Amino acid sequence: MLTPDAQYPDDAAIERETAGPGADWIIHRERQPEVIPADDWSRADALVVWHEMPIDSDVIARLDRCRIIVRAGVGFDHIDLDAAAARGIPVCNTPDYGTSEVADHAIAMMLNFKRGLTSYHRELMASPQDGFDHARAPLMGRLRGRTLGIVGLGRIGTATALRAKAFGLDVVCYDPHVSRGTEIAVGVRRVESLRELLAVSDVVSLHCPLTDETRGMINSETLGWMKPEAILVNTARGAIVDVPALLEALRKNVIAGAGLDVLPTEPPAEDDPISIAYAGRGDPLTGERLLLSPHAAWSSPESVADARRLAVETAMLCLTEGRIRNLVNNPGSTPMAAAE
Repeated sequence: MLTPDAQYPDDAAIERETAGPGADWIIHRERQPEVIPADDWSRADALVVWHEMPIDSDVIARLDRCRIIVRAGVGFDHIDLDAAAARGIPVCNTPDYGTSEVADHAIAMMLNFKRGLTSYHRELMASPQDGFDHARAPLMGRLRGRTLGIVGLGRIGTATALRAKAFGLDVVCYDPHVSRGTEIAVGVRRVESLRELLAVSDVVSLHCPLTDETRGMINSETLGWMKPEAILVNTARGAIVDVPALLEALRKNVIAGAGLDVLPTEPPAEDDPISIAYAGRGDPLTGERLLLSPHAAWSSPESVADARRLAVETAMLCLTEGRIRNLVNNPGSTPMAAAE
């Protein structure tokens, strides 16, 4: 069992306990595939990967024995699904962890702006006396009766919608891939286009996967469809949003605010526009109208443990019983049983 980009500090304690004594582990904490010894790739019967390393066709070509690749997480856009399928290797993800955490995080970002928490914090850090002023939160406002637009009504989008309804928000959704009637079960309204959702929403929360369809979906044109007082929240995938276009939209008051947990490149380079906006806390957007977190929406001790355990369970089901769950590619004729 090989993990090339482990996201935990211990020696795979949860992984070893879950897999049992019959599994040997090779644990690396790298970002670049070439750093991993060739023999480690070739010996692996299974990969359990996180999100730090691209599992591209070159990596997959090195897998002489691999019978399954499991993503310890939900998104799998960094894995070459077609290359794995061509080698007969099923790729599975771990969708049943972190749902509550990501939904909570999206709501927290919205609440931060509408209740002014980082604005107050910044003002009071500068001066507990001069900053003691309730009027120093530029995006402060009542949530009840406002409209939250959710792009992607899957597990996390649904969890976010249910939380938002408790705050008295009118929730609308746009998801052309979710069966009709899903919105009725959740108790939200469906709109038929992204443009319609962006035009009516006071807050927009993204909960869609990164695909060819969604890459760069929020750009200079689509930001222009939003209300000037609207807030954008992205806890999905960084490349869904054109970040330079977003920063320009904020500076030109096309929209009012944005909370980003994910970026196209993580961490951002020093010369990345988002890094420059945050460096030195000098940019007036920072903390006032722009809020970042470090791809942390999924994270809690409980969620990390779930991701680790469930990913290994999926790998071991394949290796010991030939059962596949949470399949995300089409490996065709493999020696495995039918996917669950």
